[in-house]
Amino acid sequence: MFEYLDFVPRERFRRALAVSPDGAAVAYSSNAGGVFDLWTIPASGGRPRRLTHLSDQAVAQIAWTPDGKSLVFTADREGDEQYRLYMVGVDGGDVTEVGHGPDCQRVLADEPFDTEGRHLVYAANDRDATVQDILVRDLPDGTERRILPPPGVQFTPVRVSPDGRWLSARGSRSNSDVAAYLIDLADAGSVPRCLTAGYGQRFFAPGPWTPDSSGFYLCTDLWGEFTTVGLYLLPDASLTQVVADEWDVELIGSAGDTLFWTVNENGCSTLHARRNDAVLRLPQIPQGVVDALALTPDAEQVVLEIDSAARPREIGVLDLSTGFRYLTDTRPPAIQAVTPVEPDLVSYPAGDGRHVHALLYRPHAPGPHPVLLSIHGGPEAQERPQYVYSGLYQHLLAQGIAVFAPNIAGSTGYGRAHRLLIYRDWGGVDLNDLDHAARYLRTLPGLDAGRLAVMGASYGGFAALSCLARLRHPWAAGVSLCGPTNLLTLARACPPTWKTTVASVLGDPDTDAEHLLRRSPITYADAIDAPVFVLQGARDPRVPQDESDQIVARLRGRDVDVRYDVYLDEGHGFTNRDNEIKAYGDIARFITSHLLGE
Repeated sequence: MFEYLDFVPRERFRRALAVSPDGAAVAYSSNAGGVFDLWTIPASGGRPRRLTHLSDQAVAQIAWTPDGKSLVFTADREGDEQYRLYMVGVDGGDVTEVGHGPDCQRVLADEPFDTEGRHLVYAANDRDATVQDILVRDLPDGTERRILPPPGVQFTPVRVSPDGRWLSARGSRSNSDVAAYLIDLADAGSVPRCLTAGYGQRFFAPGPWTPDSSGFYLCTDLWGEFTTVGLYLLPDASLTQVVADEWDVELIGSAGDTLFWTVNENGCSTLHARRNDAVLRLPQIPQGVVDALALTPDAEQVVLEIDSAARPREIGVLDLSTGFRYLTDTRPPAIQAVTPVEPDLVSYPAGDGRHVHALLYRPHAPGPHPVLLSIHGGPEAQERPQYVYSGLYQHLLAQGIAVFAPNIAGSTGYGRAHRLLIYRDWGGVDLNDLDHAARYLRTLPGLDAGRLAVMGASYGGFAALSCLARLRHPWAAGVSLCGPTNLLTLARACPPTWKTTVASVLGDPDTDAEHLLRRSPITYADAIDAPVFVLQGARDPRVPQDESDQIVARLRGRDVDVRYDVYLDEGHGFTNRDNEIKAYGDIARFITSHLLGE
């Protein structure tokens, strides 16, 4: 019988890819050395090279300098999300910090350099903790131009135009209210201009520029329920649709006259391209989820991070002439020795006439099987066929435990209306969907819904605790990883730059206090009687440790069987490989002991 460790990938990658200016090398963030360091690997394949040797930091974003001699990256410390900017040579060596200043949230632009590499563009909330400004740093002389957003808007720089004149930026009020802005880099006295104000409060996420700098592509939900690709042209201020689909377009990239994009088709990614106005017929890529995409300058190769239920996230290259090949192989021993379980795509009826899409993983062995109800984070996220929790699903399946993972109200991937249902209604429509999920499981042959556990991380932890506290099902156990327990204290303690978004998505703690408390698991903690495992990062800036402390104190005060593990050197999730393996291994043992009696 395989242990959990046998399902753990050899390494894990962050969603950060960058192709060198000559197309010869790929830079990425990997925890193969214990923490998320900066690595490179030849695009043609070969031995990876570790450029940094960090101890308590984690690389988040990466970009090459235009001359290809150095890389710039962001890194925080022990998960505190206070990112600093660094630079390192392509051969490794000393890491130098770019600028200094107080701890704050620094965010690199997607393409942060002008063509000469003189100016570096990033965002920071160093001036005002509640406001994210854009800064354009002159690297030779160390001066900076600061660009302030309009009130209530958080700026994120996106790309400098090929001619160096313009900077595109996102201006966010919430995850669904995102506008496209244009900044004139040639005029220091100019103010940012909102290009999409006339279209209302929709989603406009700027993407790559056209080669002549006359416009840029963007993802938008302007034309319907799903995000598509539009083209904004500066000369006539026009916005036209260039890609339409019945599912969400997620990632877009371009090089020269070639445009690539991925589409989320019921959870799986498909890759598409066109050159000028002609659609390109692409070789197949492995079935799964494309998490990141980068192009070589000639657009003849696409570098992908691709994840699937049966194979951990890998880095691969799609060559338009020869097809797809993997650059990495992180498969653990168990996945190479047994047949991994692929999920079935199912749907079940919700209480208001909707149908909720879900993934159902059934063990290969005959049932009836106990079930883990697994709830994704976000809440604006999606349960997709991926190698979740570093192999935890596949380990549980090998033990004979089924996994049911629904995309309840608030989930992305099924249209704008479904996603917005969660706004200011946490613990409402979503909990009703989870109630119907538990009821649906009772109807399925081969499952034993009388042995039912629930688990989630972040928002999913909140939802799992809400299930235990507010739904009268025979819960055998529950797991909350960095889960909010008191929505009022959560809203008051959110990161400063999140204030506007939290008020829109969760509720305003000053005006909605009663509502937030009514929807909080802590309010109903006395109804929890199942064993609970709570995990928390002590440095978590999104869900502070106090959230977990509150629920644990209430449960222990009633002698409920509760285990509480606090990781002193982690934030919202895990950046240290040893911590991650220990945590998920402990979760695996906790779930199997309560569902299988082992």
